[in-house]
Amino acid sequence: MADSARANEALATIHHAYFLGMQLMITTTLGAKVAGEWTFRLFRRQHKQYFLKSFEKLGLDNLPHAIACAKYHVLSNSIGGVPVEYAEESPTKAWVRFRYPRWMFAGPTLCGVTQESSRGFLEGWYAYNGVSLNNPKLGFVCVSEDMTGEFGFCGYFKEYDHELADGERLQFARGELPPQFDPEIQPQPPSDRWDSKRLAHANRNYSLAYVKNGIQTLQEMLGPEEAKTLASRAARLIGLQYFPEIASLLDIPDGNYAQSAKFLTTVFSAMGDTNDMTLDHDNHSAVVTHQPLSILSGVDEEFVTVLIHCWCELWVGAIHSHRTMKSVAFEYRDNNIEWSIEDRL
Repeated sequence: MADSARANEALATIHHAYFLGMQLMITTTLGAKVAGEWTFRLFRRQHKQYFLKSFEKLGLDNLPHAIACAKYHVLSNSIGGVPVEYAEESPTKAWVRFRYPRWMFAGPTLCGVTQESSRGFLEGWYAYNGVSLNNPKLGFVCVSEDMTGEFGFCGYFKEYDHELADGERLQFARGELPPQFDPEIQPQPPSDRWDSKRLAHANRNYSLAYVKNGIQTLQEMLGPEEAKTLASRAARLIGLQYFPEIASLLDIPDGNYAQSAKFLTTVFSAMGDTNDMTLDHDNHSAVVTHQPLSILSGVDEEFVTVLIHCWCELWVGAIHSHRTMKSVAFEYRDNNIEWSIEDRL
């Protein structure tokens, strides 16, 4: 059985891959303009959900806004495994520089995402910090982007001496360079609130939040049926592709119906959910009952059906990736999922 660290790593890995897969699926299927709009709405949703409520948790609530925002983005991203560096010029100007490899566009995904998507997260999140903080003088200046082939995403939060109009909260200043990296000033999460266990759980949940919000945003844009079709296809493909890596982290062999059921129970237990497994050796089949569903935490009722279907397709793909051919089905009802797995002999 995998230890909790490897289980958290497995969950973070596959949900991160699913988020990347959704980005590419939306871009290649619906085009750059729709992908940019999806990214904008996704990051605005994430911003409203997490930005302000995390300030106190990260010990930033009494800092000047430009510094607090820059430190927030370093801390929150670093907790999720995203390398970001901090630099400070003054109380009203503080920098963030995202380093490679980029979590948001990991691996070759970087070459498949358009500039519209890059602008989407800038407008959706970074341009909204001043609004959330009720500070009309606070904006973000981008000096370099990923998709334009410069030196990666980099910019600074700046508090001006005048109020900014809506179109001024995000600005561009090509050619400006950040100060030299200083390891002595890099922010760290408050140790009294962020022990190793909490950091591991936060890392696990970081990518899961993007998956949940990404699917909900897609449903808002396309409606439930089209969103379900697109996000389910991405989920199935990622499950197929990533099963060997995830199974290795979880110490689950590529085997028969019993190993497949064990795979599911290990995954769901690692998420903090309870589940039960029943094996029928005569019929080479298994039933796994999974409840309650932590993935539904904070999800509005209108999104539950599509979210559950798409997320379950991730694990359907993983089971179909086994060498032994299998039939697998799931049924959701009353905050409970029942899985049926059978070897096709």
